[in-house]
Amino acid sequence: MVRRPVAFVAAIVLFVEAVGMVLVNGLLATVVDNQQMSVAGLDPSAMSTGAWVMGGVAGVYLLLCGLVLLLTGVRDRAPGRAGRAALISCAVVHGVLGALTVGLIGWAAFAFMMVVLGLIVLTLVAYGTTGVGSGGEPDGKGGVEDGAPAPA
Repeated sequence: MVRRPVAFVAAIVLFVEAVGMVLVNGLLATVVDNQQMSVAGLDPSAMSTGAWVMGGVAGVYLLLCGLVLLLTGVRDRAPGRAGRAALISCAVVHGVLGALTVGLIGWAAFAFMMVVLGLIVLTLVAYGTTGVGSGGEPDGKGGVEDGAPAPA
């Protein structure tokens, strides 16, 4: 099956992206602090601190999503409700940021964001849900439900 390698690759990509996010925000914070830049009269030290905090929060968020993907691949089971919610929100964020990067950064950044989005969505779809009544499980009436309508 191809779902375990996809989960592992997605986890690795999110781990690398987390490190990159912290580094980019750290670089921005350092530049703002060294140049004493100000936007609309904001204190440069507050902007520098805000960039560091945002980089840290985004990095931790991406690390947690990567950990959910890694555990999904190791266990070869669908993530739980909280894990699925985190991955869905991560996919939405990548979709929105991908749309914004086209105009701000370029098509290469857009392509990267869409690849990450695709890996997350592919993992979610590949593991799907494991509810009763799917995949030929007992229906509780002595029969097997396979998703097709019952004969009359």
